[in-house]
Amino acid sequence: MMKRKLAKWASIGLLTAVGYFGITAVSSSEASAATAESLELLAVGKEYIGTPYKFGAASGSAEAFDCSSFVQYIYDQMGLELPRTTSSQADIGVKVAKSYLSVGDLVFFKTGSSSIGHVGIYAGGGKFLHASSSKGVTISKLSDSYWKNRYVTARRVL
Repeated sequence: MMKRKLAKWASIGLLTAVGYFGITAVSSSEASAATAESLELLAVGKEYIGTPYKFGAASGSAEAFDCSSFVQYIYDQMGLELPRTTSSQADIGVKVAKSYLSVGDLVFFKTGSSSIGHVGIYAGGGKFLHASSSKGVTISKLSDSYWKNRYVTARRVL
């Protein structure tokens, strides 16, 4: 009888500890569900798939994009101002761990000699929307070896 009571109290204590840990883990995470605004941002961005790439593309033009002008343009369509360059965009918003990415987050990559040289918009499901120098505006997987090996950080601005 005594062993049963001890086992019961041990189980209650373990469940309480697990419950506390679960609450703590959830409240400390930076995860965020896709919002109507972030889904609209993504939908607007997808309208430009296939638009050609042009290094140094002019701000505000939708005829061709480089990576940062594309991100700036799409956010502008939502009424949100972003800086023009990739490195400046990497300095705004809140840093987000890769495991907590949400639709609309900006994802940054090292593609050249600088620490950050490419930016895209996280599209969910391990994919991101961006202006690729080889494909124009497209969707790529973060898990593709090229992008996986060059991922640097992410920022949440929505």
